[in-house]
Amino acid sequence: MKRFWGFVVKEFYHIFRDYRTLLILFGMPAVQLLLFGYVITNEIKNARIAVLDLSKDEVTRKITEKIVSSGYFLLEKNLTGYHEIEESFKQGNIKMVIVYGAEFSGNLQKKGVADIQILGDASDPNTANILVNYARGIVNNYLVSLNVGDIPAMVVPEVRMQYNPELKGVYMFVPGIMAMLLMLISALMTSISITREKELGTMELLLVSPLRPVQIIVGKVIPYVLLAFIDACIIILMGKYVFNVPVEGNILLLLMEAFLYIVMALSLGILISCITNSQQIAMTMSLLALMLPTILLSGFIFPVENMPVILQWLCRIMPPKYFITIVKAIMLKGNGLLYVWKETLILIGFTTIFILLSVKKFNVRLEP
Repeated sequence: MKRFWGFVVKEFYHIFRDYRTLLILFGMPAVQLLLFGYVITNEIKNARIAVLDLSKDEVTRKITEKIVSSGYFLLEKNLTGYHEIEESFKQGNIKMVIVYGAEFSGNLQKKGVADIQILGDASDPNTANILVNYARGIVNNYLVSLNVGDIPAMVVPEVRMQYNPELKGVYMFVPGIMAMLLMLISALMTSISITREKELGTMELLLVSPLRPVQIIVGKVIPYVLLAFIDACIIILMGKYVFNVPVEGNILLLLMEAFLYIVMALSLGILISCITNSQQIAMTMSLLALMLPTILLSGFIFPVENMPVILQWLCRIMPPKYFITIVKAIMLKGNGLLYVWKETLILIGFTTIFILLSVKKFNVRLEP
């Protein structure tokens, strides 16, 4: 029995000496709990909206103040005409537009009826539906509190969903699944490429070859680029012809953006393989470091605006966030490069950084 307890104590010492085991045992549950606790919520906060007020009277001003003071919305800008609505949605910041009809207050006092229209960006149907319901409830609650003589105030907001009138969830999931699958598949395939060479003992052949590190890395990446690009084409075709997700924008631009994202994901996988020593560790790092952030911190399922400021900043270093924005903009809104050039440059920046770090790490391993 004494030997047994000695063995148990030895195992405790062994666990406490391994920082990676401690990180998995204590760090990962805490991180996942914080992420799920803060990220998974159906509440909407600080959604950016625009207002087109054709009446500009006291009632419309107070309704707008009620909507903004609710805490759910931030007034991004006031529009001057209908021609600015489409442009505001295409820029991607505005989630909802409220349009007040002309003579709003006068019609409300004389007839008890006034015109108001709520337009939601339904490229993310769940968020759009929640925002519209919030706004409609705030408008109705305010009008109920008004005393408009003998004629009861009756305003029925006209609701219209831009880009996804039927609020199909697949419109949101196809871009998100494309980002998640391409990231996981590409990173997983490449993360084990160099580690496989180490485990099989063939790394020495590469070390004595006349190829430079850049050539070795590029040579390993090219086959995976082509295979992942085929996967991207399959996802786009299935989305269009199986799930009827439209491709409103330039298909060539969409494919080029997918190609850029694949190269970025593959370069990240190469970097992971350069800093690990076994296929198992590389695969674990790829799954843990890429799958959860892609699902939780990319805006795929949960709106980034709902998260605490710290997590919002963390989302900004997640490449899938920018790719999902690009895919939605091209497929659903029909946007061109003029609207997604910032996200494109960010993906190019990520790709450059990952490739440079991979070459540097590989150079270190080439040293005797």
